[in-house]
Order: sequence, then C-alpha cells, then structure tokens
Amino acid sequence: MAAALIAAAGACTSAPRRVTAQEQAHGRGVVALGEAIDGLDVTTRVLMIAAHPDDEDSRLIAWLSRGRHVETAYLSLTRGDGGQNLIGDELGEALGVIRTEELLAARRIDGAHQYFGREFDFGFSKTAAETFQHWPHDSVLGDVVTVVRAFRPQVIIAVFTGTPVDGHGHHQVSGIVAREAYDAAADTVRFPTSKYGPAWTTSKFYRDRSYFGAGDSALTIDVGGYDTLLGVTYPDIAARSRSQHKSQGMGQIARLGPASASLYREATRVNASTPRGAERSMFDGIDTTWKRVGADSLGILAARVQRSPWATDPASVRPALEEMLRTIQALEKREGANDVLTTAHVMRQRVTAALLAASAFDGQANVAHDVVAVGRDSARVVLGANMTQSQWSDGPIRRAADTVIDVEDTAVTQPWWLATPRVGDLFGTPVSRVAEDERLSSDLAVSVQMPSRLTVSTEVPVLHRYGDPVKGEIDRPLAGVPALSVTLDGTVAYAPAGRRMDRWVRVLLRSGLDAAQDASVRLELPAGLTADSARHVALPAYGVRRVEFHVTGTMPAGNGAIAAVAEVGGQRYTRGYVAIEYDHIRTQRMYRDAVMQVHAVDVAVPLGLNVAYISGVGDNVAPALASLSVPVTVIDTSALLSADLSKYSTVVVGPRAYQASPDVAAAARKLLDFARGGGTLVVQYGQYDMTQDGYMPYPITMERPADRVTDEGAAVTVLDPKAAVLTSPNRIGTGDWSGWVQERSLYMPHTADPRYKTVVAMHDPGESDNPNGILIAPLGKGMYIYTTLSFFRQLPAGNAGAARLFVNLLAARQ
Repeated sequence: MAAALIAAAGACTSAPRRVTAQEQAHGRGVVALGEAIDGLDVTTRVLMIAAHPDDEDSRLIAWLSRGRHVETAYLSLTRGDGGQNLIGDELGEALGVIRTEELLAARRIDGAHQYFGREFDFGFSKTAAETFQHWPHDSVLGDVVTVVRAFRPQVIIAVFTGTPVDGHGHHQVSGIVAREAYDAAADTVRFPTSKYGPAWTTSKFYRDRSYFGAGDSALTIDVGGYDTLLGVTYPDIAARSRSQHKSQGMGQIARLGPASASLYREATRVNASTPRGAERSMFDGIDTTWKRVGADSLGILAARVQRSPWATDPASVRPALEEMLRTIQALEKREGANDVLTTAHVMRQRVTAALLAASAFDGQANVAHDVVAVGRDSARVVLGANMTQSQWSDGPIRRAADTVIDVEDTAVTQPWWLATPRVGDLFGTPVSRVAEDERLSSDLAVSVQMPSRLTVSTEVPVLHRYGDPVKGEIDRPLAGVPALSVTLDGTVAYAPAGRRMDRWVRVLLRSGLDAAQDASVRLELPAGLTADSARHVALPAYGVRRVEFHVTGTMPAGNGAIAAVAEVGGQRYTRGYVAIEYDHIRTQRMYRDAVMQVHAVDVAVPLGLNVAYISGVGDNVAPALASLSVPVTVIDTSALLSADLSKYSTVVVGPRAYQASPDVAAAARKLLDFARGGGTLVVQYGQYDMTQDGYMPYPITMERPADRVTDEGAAVTVLDPKAAVLTSPNRIGTGDWSGWVQERSLYMPHTADPRYKTVVAMHDPGESDNPNGILIAPLGKGMYIYTTLSFFRQLPAGNAGAARLFVNLLAARQ
C-alpha cells in the first residue's frame, strides 16, 4: 500500500519522518531545529546488540543519540514473543507485535533506530547450546551481519558477555553472535554481498559492563547531564523510553545525581596501542568529523550554521543549510564508498529536518476513516500544511487540498514479518536492511519547493484524526483491509468428548467499504455438530456486526475445526483481522483464518464444582475452563475485597496476579480464609513476591534465577501415584504430559515447607529433580494448592492433558 500512496504524491528526494503529537516528540519548532543543527558535525554510528525488547541499555542509548547526536541503533534478535504480558491477554506472536511497537515508541523518545532479527522468542532457555538448537547458528549470525552491513557502525556494543553469566540462553547467543559479526562482517566469501549486502569493517567492539560489573579496565562514561535545549536530563529521556515497555512492567522514573555506563573494549582495529583503561572515549582512534569521508567543506558549513543566531532568527540558517544539502547530494553520487554514502544519507536527513524546522513547516494528511478496502475502494486524503510565508518565494502552501489515492490489491496493512509463516523458530521473511522505524507502511510524501528551486520532501503520515472527550487527539494511521473481515471470537476451544455440547459461537464481521453491503454467513462444522442455518447480515459502510450461531451435538475424543464463511456478491471471505490497540503504541492488525480448533477432551467435571476466577497476567485460562463445561465466574480484581466467595467451591488466582494487582495483594488474607472455611484455593505461579509473608499459608524459598523446567517434553516423575489430584475425577497418565508447549514449569520454589505435599517432580537435562511444581496443603477445613506449571500457556493452546489435570486441581478436597 505504501508504494501506491507515495507514487500518488510524487517523487521524494529526502524523507525524514514526521513525528505526530501522539508519538511523544521531544520538541517541535526551534527545539527540533536546534537538535538537528547540533548533530550536523557528528558523523559516527553505534550499534547496540542484545536479545529482547527491554535488554537495551536505555541510558547509554539516550546519551549517545540525544546527548551526543551519534546515529544510534538497537538490534534486538527477537520481538519478545515468548514472554508474559502485564497489560493484556495477548501472548506469542501477538505479544511480539506489542513489544515491537513498544520498542518503536521507546526509540521515538530516545531518538535511536530499531532493528530486529528473524528469531522467534520460543521462551526461556538456559544455555546457548539449547538456544542454537532452535535458532541455527549460521542463520542468526547471517542476520546480524546483514544488519551490521546495512547500518555500518563504527562501534558495536554487545549488551551481554556471551557466557553463562548472562543467564538466559538468548542473552548468551546475542553476546556470541555480536562478536562474531564484528569479526565476519567484512568476509565476502562466507557472507556474499549479493545476499548480505556490501562488506563493512567496524572499528571497535565493546561489551556493556553496566550490569555485570565494570572492572579495572572498563571505560566509564557519564551518561547523566542536563540538556538545556530539551529541558530534561538524559536519564529522564531514558526513563521515559524505558517506561514504554509497559507489557513488561518497566515503568521508571529518573533519579537525580550522576549516572554512568561502563564499557569493556574487547576488540579494536584503530587504537590497539592504547590500553583499555587509558581510553577517554569509545571513539578514541576514530575520526568523528567530516574529514573521515573527505568532505571538510561540510564541516565548515556545519560550524557556520551552529554559530548562526538560529534560535532567534531561524531564517538565517537557510542559505548555509541549502548549500550543505547540495554538497551532500553531490557526495551521494560517489560510487563504492560505503561510509561516505551512509554518512551522507544520515546528514541529508538531518539537514532536511533543519530546513523544514527553520521554515516552521508542519504537514497533515487526513482521512475520514482509518481503513480502506484493498482493491475495492480508494481513500480521499485532505492535505494541509503550515509554514512561515516569508520563507517561500511563491507564497504559503495551500492549507488544504484534496487528492484520491488508489490502494493496491492484496496490500493489507499488517506486521510485515508475519506475512509468511515461520520456519521452525525463525520468521519466514528475510531480516530487514531498513530499520523498523523507517519502514513506514502508510505515509504520504508531500513535496515542498524552496525558493532556490532545491526540492525538499518530507513524509506526512496519512491519519484518521479525531477528538476523544477525555484523551484529546487520537491519531490512527490509514490501513488497507479486506472488503470484508471475518473472525471468530477465539482460535481454540474445548468440548467434553462423548457428551452433548451446547454453546454459542460468535462471528465478527467488519466492513472495509464506504458503501453498505449484504453478506450471508454460515459455519462449517466437524462431524457430530450442527448449527443454525446461514444468516443474512446488512453491513453499513465501515460497519461492524456480530453474528451468533447455536452449535449443538457430540464429538468423539480428538480434534476438529469450526470455520466461518461469509459471502458477498458471490465472493467468499474466510479471513479477517484482530486489532491490537493500546494508548502507548500504534494500532496494529493481525490476520488469521476464521477457524476455531475444537479439542474434544475425555474429561470428567464433578457435580457441584463452581469456580470463581481472578485473572492474572496474560491469562486466557477462564474461557478454556468455560468451554470444558466448568461453571466459572470471572471476578474483577477491583471487586474482590467486597465479593462474596462463599457460594463458590473453588477460587482460582491467575498467574502473577498478586504482583500485577494491588487489589489481589490486599485480598491475600481473604483468599486464605476462603480455604480455611472449606473452599479450595488454586493459585497459579507468581514470581519472588510469593515468598513474602501472607501470600501463601506456609513459606517457600526461591533461587535467583528461579528454578524452572524449560524443556516442554521433560520427563515427569510421579511421587505419589495415589494422590487425588492425579486420580480424581480424571486419572492422569503418561499421555497427559505430552504435547505441552514452550515449558513445563516456571518460577518454581527451590524449597517448600514440609506441610506442603508434593506429587510430581521434573527437571531439565543435567539438573536435579524439582518436586515443587504442585504444592498441596490442607488448610483449615479446605485446601490450598500452589502450582507453577504453565497452565496459562497450555490451556489456551488446546492441551488436553493439562486441561484434565487442571480440572483435578479445581476439584481437590480434603
């Protein structure tokens, strides 16, 4: 879709991205002008490499990018798909979409670029060897070499050491391949330029020792300081950047006082004679001026601009900026000089940004709706721009103009790396040579003609802008969508095998057209199930309708699928999108087939079971229980303290609920009293907070890092074959431990009070058995159960054995 939009507006000679108000820009006008001008004489680039969103050294990035105007980038091998989610119930690839956008939100604040590898975050890994079993070593290294050759840094900083001290196997791998890429990026035999891009030689390689102890030979950098132009300290910027990792609970405030970062120089090609401890800067031995690329005249022009009265008379800098731009454009015509071309490209962006800021330029491209049907419809875009009239020879730009943009067929707007299926634990799309923050999917290039006839262009996002009564301006990028989107409420459901199923299946229809349309909708069902006949639905322009089907019947044990099919004018639609919407990130749309996998499980649900469920982090367990015909009521955490729990047989606390919700923490005594009064309390895993008094009836201890079993196929030793939770109402056998995903257990107690009874033990290869995945203790008249088994992953994934075991926990009695 982007190609169609840009082509409609004309060619673009220079395109720094416009940052919208919603994207939390540091400044506009003279502040933006000052930032651009301050960076006109800084020609260096630094690439930081780690494994996940949130691994980056935010303070060092903010100081480099905002404080020293170094072109800075962070390469995260993964998008954080395998973690947990503190703000919603998205997991897996959907969580990766959120964390991608959170990193981009962070980069908009600290000013750096963002790259990603193709590596799917498959979950916690204890060793580099295990991680390389999921991510082929040569593939990971090739990805990093590709990014190094694309960004062309003078300095690479690896966050991790590449040794077991890093803990997570992903961390270790990022530290290993970062150094290997430093050594190999110039090797065109092993990494041909046709596939990996032109060769590049990085001058220096550092390890970030800020988190691992500085050591005597480390280079210590003061990353504090106050920026008088921005009106903030660099740690302030870093804290705001870090706080965008909301799905991981990374909210921070900056503390007053000095701040430092420590770097260990592991390799250098430019100043090997200088002892590590004697370096004054990470750029010692590197020419950081325009002389390095043979353009001394640009350094002279940059100094002239910086000495000018730009703050009080922005127009005074325009002649020198125009001369710089012409010189840079000539520099870009050189062939084969990678450093020259990359530096010229960066500086062209900075000079263009300065020219636009000096002219008080601000552009808008507005549409009446945030979606347009690909191949079927077009979007009418209203263009508007403001600038200082005296700066332009032919008068001010018109404040509004209309144009019609045709959107290409099949160009649905979606996370680009999900457009093709994964191959194992690598995404199927090649790693991008273009930084993620520069991959603009729906921007319109508006050309501005300056008096000197030097064309300067910028990219203005096409947005649907509207006012919310509470939040104010809301900006939604224009997205290409199907004429009709079809989705089911869920992707996985259970059914008790061999027993009558009676439930409602909901289909969501979304129109992408600006005209009404009539659709028919029907379900395709597995053998044994029947549903209402097809429904006819009148969809208004851009309308949304929900259709419910009554599904009944019986399925034998096994798996089947319910699919929704919609038809409009003889055309079938069987796919649609789910929007991911949070205030701190851009709205994204993930596409999926309108199919729900139904797992018919041989499960017995005892009479009298009545469950109250308190949701935790990334928690989709309650809907899975409901589809197993377990009577379940979700209790909002804010109502927990006043809720009457006496009518329930069982209360379930979701994963990390005590940590994530102050209301749950405040109700800890009430929950224990529920068990003492005769109920069954089932608590799913927490982190280190579970060791504090009052959360559990008897103490536990936890190691740092916590014990866990990351091998989802790890052998399970039954310690008590007669234990009720393994025999009633469902007898748990070896087959119930097969088909688990990502992990067995996490944040396991290292030791537990002997008043807890243990029933199973498990371990990763080379480790000792841990028996604390399920802890059971009679409490008063009732029962307390604490489990660190990863039910929050297993039940939404359709794991029949985990579902049967969880029902047993719910039914446990003294």
